[in-house]
Amino acid sequence: MMIPDCLIQLVAAFTGSLGFAVLFNVQSARLFWAGLGGMIGWAVYLALGALYSSDVIRFFLASACFTLYADPLARLKKTPTTVFLVPAAIPMVPGASLYRSMSFAVSGQWTSFAQQILYTLLLAAAIAAGIVCAMTFLHIVRRIGRVFAARKAQ
Repeated sequence: MMIPDCLIQLVAAFTGSLGFAVLFNVQSARLFWAGLGGMIGWAVYLALGALYSSDVIRFFLASACFTLYADPLARLKKTPTTVFLVPAAIPMVPGASLYRSMSFAVSGQWTSFAQQILYTLLLAAAIAAGIVCAMTFLHIVRRIGRVFAARKAQ
């Protein structure tokens, strides 16, 4: 019986996030949730492959999704958001792209290096932008909720 590649990738994303959560001393009661965030982000990335060919767009949307998971969960568990956000971001880190960039630099292939490092920086920027946009969205939603709650109390 053959295991589909996407299932292996999801298990690896969960395990990688879980491993980093252990490394960052996340409490054992929260380890599963930290690993699940990484798996959710990677699942969204894989699912978006059917719609978008651009890794940059997929990284942006996947990081927004794991942020939309991590922030409310952190509030629910009364834990800082970084406890769930940082491990969830681990599978998205463009390590292979950075490795290729450095390999081109070491071998003196400067044109290839410039193209690859630009691509790596775009992926990193997409992750950061996805997190920032999702956090901003959640902040706005919470603020609107507080305004409506204050009006209702009057």
